[in-house]
Amino acid sequence: MSVTVRVPAKVNVQLAVGAARPDGFHGLANVFLAVGLYDEVTVTPADALRVTCSGPDAAQVPLDRTNLAARAALALAERYGIAPDVHIHIAKDIPVAGGMAGGSADGAAALLACDALWSTGAGQEELLAICAELGSDVPFSLLGGAALGVGRGELLTPVEVGGTFHWVFAVADGGLSTPAVYGEFDRLTAGTDVPEPAASPALLDALRKGDAAALADTLSNDLQAAALSLRPSLAGTLEAGTAAGALAALVSGSGPTTAFLAADEESARKVAGALAASGTCRSTRVAVSPAPGATVQRP
Repeated sequence: MSVTVRVPAKVNVQLAVGAARPDGFHGLANVFLAVGLYDEVTVTPADALRVTCSGPDAAQVPLDRTNLAARAALALAERYGIAPDVHIHIAKDIPVAGGMAGGSADGAAALLACDALWSTGAGQEELLAICAELGSDVPFSLLGGAALGVGRGELLTPVEVGGTFHWVFAVADGGLSTPAVYGEFDRLTAGTDVPEPAASPALLDALRKGDAAALADTLSNDLQAAALSLRPSLAGTLEAGTAAGALAALVSGSGPTTAFLAADEESARKVAGALAASGTCRSTRVAVSPAPGATVQRP
């Protein structure tokens, strides 16, 4: 018997970052939107815990117990006194180390898959609590849709979305370390008064109305300057997508993937084609949002 869970990528339509806290984390007001790019995680009983991975950039995915999928299996097994003897296979389609929460998605998917495989009976609140222990983005990967994350991003409130939004993602060569980007944010903001992060009412209203033009006017990412400082070439990608007709462009999370909001499906295809031809990125992906969270795939 095996269990497969499909889990989406995310884009941060707002990422407001506060000053570093005493625990080393930053306070956030993080508006997540799940997008239709998916990893699939399959768990199968085995003699011991092991992780395998296939798909684009699979060679960059750690296969030891530092992998969030492995950590999720271990956390659930420990809580219920179960031997964590499973083979976890990750079929990657979410860009690796790209600011789209691919690793967090795999953690949420493995947790849900092991819960189903072992019939633990854990409820959603318990699973979300384990997710929060694993990482700030993991709870949202479990829920999907749209949500406001506060604290370090793990305390979620669902957000209403009144329509479909069309996105293009430009995948860069290599990754960016999230801790390095936050470190650069701290360097760039040193000596300044960093405001307390808060969700934008205008952005939440645009999501609720399904208004792409209004959403474009309110997209923001406080980590973008830090990502561009570490990877200046991303500015060229942002410019190419905007020149091709994107309503708005921003770095996705900590990057280096860049996200472009398009008016409709046809415009998204046009922007993706122009970006692919621009030489400023490795590849492009088109997706819509919102998307469902981690979901067990039925035979």
